[in-house]
Amino acid sequence: MAFIAPDNPAAARRLADRIRDAGRSLGEMATGRPGRVTGTYEKPISRLPYIIAYELRPIAGRESVVILYVIHTSRDWPPEEWPN
Repeated sequence: MAFIAPDNPAAARRLADRIRDAGRSLGEMATGRPGRVTGTYEKPISRLPYIIAYELRPIAGRESVVILYVIHTSRDWPPEEWPN
């Protein structure tokens, strides 16, 4: 978003809103596939080239979604590691 914002602030805001909405929906229902890093999950963001990497942790007596990274799909992603 920082890359987009100088040229198109409105587009950067829309992108941030879409990512935020996808993260919120995970809080309501954690849907995603097993992640490339053990113990994590991945949720592609619909019609965007981003993946939300998250894990489930027990917080306040219930399982909660903790978002670890939002990763662009063009990044190199070695097995069991986070992209640089």
